[in-house]
Formats: sequence, C-alpha cells, structure tokens
Amino acid sequence: MKLFGIRTKESRITEETAVSEESYFVSEKEEKEEAAKEIRPEPEKAENFLCSGCNSELPLSEAKKNLLVCPYCGKHAKVSAIRRMKNLADPGTFRRLKLDLTDANPLDYPGYEEKIEGLRNKTGLSEAVLAGVCEVEGHRVVACVMGSEFMMGSMGIQVGEIITRSFEVADKMGLPIIIFTASGGARMQEGILSLMQMAKTSAAAKRFHDHGGLYISCLTHPTTGGVSASFATLADITIAEPGALIGFAGPRVIEQTIGEKLPLGFQRAEYLEEHGFVDAVIPRNELRGEIAHILRLHEKRRRAV
Repeated sequence: MKLFGIRTKESRITEETAVSEESYFVSEKEEKEEAAKEIRPEPEKAENFLCSGCNSELPLSEAKKNLLVCPYCGKHAKVSAIRRMKNLADPGTFRRLKLDLTDANPLDYPGYEEKIEGLRNKTGLSEAVLAGVCEVEGHRVVACVMGSEFMMGSMGIQVGEIITRSFEVADKMGLPIIIFTASGGARMQEGILSLMQMAKTSAAAKRFHDHGGLYISCLTHPTTGGVSASFATLADITIAEPGALIGFAGPRVIEQTIGEKLPLGFQRAEYLEEHGFVDAVIPRNELRGEIAHILRLHEKRRRAV
C-alpha cells in the first residue's frame, strides 16, 4: 500500500510476499514492447561533438568511443541514462525491474502530465531513473541510473519509489546495488511529497546497510538538492566523476546566504575528495573497471566469511 508516496510496511518486499526472482522483472513480452523506447539509441543531432570546456571539436563517433570525454582537456560531458547503462552493463545482461507505478500529479499542477508524457517520448525513459539488474564484468548487480535529461533528474514520488524498490530487490536477491546520480533536487511540481522521498530513500538505504548489502554511489554532474542530501551520500563507497558539481544548494545561493566568497573549486568532486566527502574521483573510461574491481573484492570477502 502507498500513502502519499511513502511506503507502508505492507508494501515492502518480505519473505512472505516475494514469490520468485523472476517476479522482479518485466516479462519478455513487456520487454519487447518497451525495448523501442527504453533501450533505443539516442537520435543523432549533429555530426560533430563540441567540448564545452575547451571548445574543441571532434567527430561525434569519436567522442562516443571516448564516452563523451574530451581527449584534449578531459571535460566530462553529460551522458544520458540509457547510454550510461549501456556503458556499465555487460552486453545482453540488463533486465528492467518490474515497477507497478501510477502517474502522480498530487497538486494538479497545470500541464504536468503532458510534460511527463512528452519527455517519455523524447528520452525513451519512463521516469528520471532507469533501474534493473545487470552484470558488470560478470558480477551481477542491481543498477540505477538517473538521467538529467528527464526534468533534470528531479526526484518525485515515482523516482523515490523506484530507488526504494531497487534497494529492496537488491536486499532480497542478495546483490550489491550501484546508483549513478544526476539530479537538480526535488521535483517542485509535487511539492512537499517530493521532499518526503528523501526520508523514504534514506530509510531504504539504511535497511539495506543493516542487512549487510554493498551500496556503491557514483556521483555525476550535477548531483544536488534532495538527492545529494539523501541516498546519494549514504553509500558504503562513494565515487565521483571529475569536475562533477556535488552539493545541496548551488555556490551562488550559498555565497548570497553567508555573504562570503567560497573557496576555488568548492562543491566540485576534487574538492570533496580532498576533504573526505568522496572516496575517489575516477575518470569515466576507468569507472567500469574500478566498479568491477570493488565487486570482485566484495565477493572474495563474502566467500571468506
């Protein structure tokens, strides 16, 4: 049962309610029906890729091979949720989680439903996070990828429910969970109910931790607002991409509030690593290998125990 976007005890996955592992995934028929929009390649908009860091221009095909990282200045461009999931998962191993979600417009916000539907058609995502089970170099995990292309990755009722469900499935299946965050914060069209997702997702992360699960959080640009203040920063291992903006409020808002100039690079991944907030800053082309290494170490430890 759901009450104002918050899970009640009866709706959680328990020993009594979970039937089989297969029940967690969409059926083959549903997968085929959704494949065109959920895993479709993004439309090509330009023949060349222009780096926003150094203004260098290179063929789009070459930029994609380099995972949209500029080979000249190292600037990491934004990556869609679908492309990032493809970069992470071993080919042919990704299966979407089955999510019984209903569209929510609790404040009757004008034009909200139409905007959501338009973004679904444009991005190929059903919401601002793509969730499923996949393998990373042969290691099975639950993976969630937030997409800033879908309402800036804002967290509303559905996003909170997907993240919570993912933690619960990972717990039940005994798998690690990896979450790539990219968000502007809470979804204002859902008001206070969007803020309540902070508590819900944080509680889900705590339950997963208490049961001994491994949670890896990958902070990408930008990870701000309610997402950074909840599940994104509650992981066992927190890593970030170079140059990612990570924080609650933006630098300009903070400066206006405290009346002081912030240090150079404040809220960037490298600054946060230096001050112990992030465990490591890892370039995108090394990220998959490092995650696989962490998973190998985790599995060795579990076998030893």
